[in-house]
Amino acid sequence: MVEYNPEWENEFQKIEDELLFVLAGKILSIEHVGSTSVRGLAAKPIIDIDIVIDDNFDEVKSLLESMGYHHEGDLGIPGRDAFKYEWKPHLMMHHLYVCKKDNEELARHLTFRNYLREHPDVRDRYGAVKKEMALRYFDDRDSYMIGKSSIIEEIYWMCGFIR
Repeated sequence: MVEYNPEWENEFQKIEDELLFVLAGKILSIEHVGSTSVRGLAAKPIIDIDIVIDDNFDEVKSLLESMGYHHEGDLGIPGRDAFKYEWKPHLMMHHLYVCKKDNEELARHLTFRNYLREHPDVRDRYGAVKKEMALRYFDDRDSYMIGKSSIIEEIYWMCGFIR
């Protein structure tokens, strides 16, 4: 966990430019999601990216494979397919996902990101919890995730995802 770095926006842009070189006209958008997409929020220095598609997964999968990405499946989240890469030293470490435009997980990512961008007080509370959990559970990802789950649920509630 590190403090927010404004360079993350430029790093996302580099990745997006490389993806668009091959995917332009085949996708709806490329979204910078996750903590590195929210100015001022502490994060693990890994860019999270959702590629938004209509109904052409096989075509996009093939194009991503031509770029050195390998399909990993949905990793337990239906409708969100993960892709990994092995060697892209010119790009910042990133996680890449492909989602259909009507996917619930995509809606959560975008709504959560936008809410934190628009509510710096909530962003700062969330960041403080993330830092505390990272210190407390440095080598225990599961406990880290459980430790921040209550504030995430609270933010989902604020966003209207939980009633």
